[in-house]
Amino acid sequence: MAVMVLDKRKQPLMPCSEKRARLLLDRGRAVVYRTVPFVIRLKDRTAEGSAFQDVRVKLDPGSKTTGVAVVREPANKPDQPLFLAEITHRGRTIRNNLTKRRAQRRRRRSNRRYRPARFNNRRRRDGWLPPSLQHRVDTTVAWVDRLTRWLPVRALSQELVRFDTHQLHNPEVAGVAYQQGELFGYEVREYLLEKWGRQCAYCDTAGVPLQVEHIQPKSRGGSDRVSNLTIACGPCNHAKGNCPIQDFLAADPDRADRILSQAKAPLADAAAVNATRWALRSRLIALGFDVEVASGGRTKYNRARLGIPKAHCLDALCVGTVTRVRGWQQPVLCITAAGRGSYQRTRLNRHGFPRGYLTRRKQIHGFQTGDRVKAVVPHGKKAGTHRGRVAVRATGRFNIQTPDGVVQGLSHRHCTLIQRGDGYGYSFRKTQEDAGRVAA
Repeated sequence: MAVMVLDKRKQPLMPCSEKRARLLLDRGRAVVYRTVPFVIRLKDRTAEGSAFQDVRVKLDPGSKTTGVAVVREPANKPDQPLFLAEITHRGRTIRNNLTKRRAQRRRRRSNRRYRPARFNNRRRRDGWLPPSLQHRVDTTVAWVDRLTRWLPVRALSQELVRFDTHQLHNPEVAGVAYQQGELFGYEVREYLLEKWGRQCAYCDTAGVPLQVEHIQPKSRGGSDRVSNLTIACGPCNHAKGNCPIQDFLAADPDRADRILSQAKAPLADAAAVNATRWALRSRLIALGFDVEVASGGRTKYNRARLGIPKAHCLDALCVGTVTRVRGWQQPVLCITAAGRGSYQRTRLNRHGFPRGYLTRRKQIHGFQTGDRVKAVVPHGKKAGTHRGRVAVRATGRFNIQTPDGVVQGLSHRHCTLIQRGDGYGYSFRKTQEDAGRVAA
């Protein structure tokens, strides 16, 4: 993975290799500006007179995870990814928290009946999005803004994902029945691949050609609606024939119930993508860059043509105009939106009553929950070096979330700050882990 480089005035330069960054740090020509993602700052160079290549940030927006790829586009040469990341959103957590808050406020107002109703005194601005959806847009734009401050980005690319949810539920709809004009969307097959995880619903086989299959056979009254469709491999589709799913999976009734419940699941993820795609595009244009918009079909075509496996970050790599790509087998930074804490001052038991009060101080001995720390424990059961996100306690005994699990009860005296918490959790994985999940 390339190392991002800033000049002495914190202006972005072209990234360098890990070996060169190590030499610059060892010789005292650079200092560490940020740990994750790793950014260094040169002490003896400015951006004036430096040579720059075309660098583009590509996005594959999703309901739960957004893929990000920073690509260098040299003339007449294959594109080379400089940075791959996947941002996991916390929209569902935000929605659940707002539901709890609404219930608490409703209960309080019911105890004070003299207060006038408030459901009629709120106005929403044009383009308003629910907080759970606005979070997806804000998080994506925030990371694009960060990357443009650390890299000499010239342009952006966004996959404009579209799901026609009305037609997916009712294939016969046409003309004025839309009530919102003409709609365009993915083919039903592409939607089913996403919905069923690109694996056979009957045997969980992945990495093979998959076929659209009717759960209730058409010869027995089944329809072409998406709630009656699934994905199956060739052998399972042939073996099922026109049998009802209960007869075909008589030996595995739990799987049959799971398939039937998942087939009728709401199109919440597709609706979330539809609601945020134009808001995200407007925010990206407001950053002042040229924004290239491409369809999901083109992304899939590029990925299949180049033989690149299915992953959110690799989908982002294939967005837009792509001729050739090299060097995509590199670590992926997994970014998890963890939030910056809570205003809640108590913990509740299962009946909703407080069972203790939380400290009002966010910082304990100079540390705050979410900071990345390094703890060197010299002796005892927990002796060793532990790195990860810290959860502070008023007692001074902290918990550290490491890649191997949570280490509890470490003294603050053993901890050293690596990076202040910014509301995100970080981990790395290899793209080769997804090599078996090639899209059918």
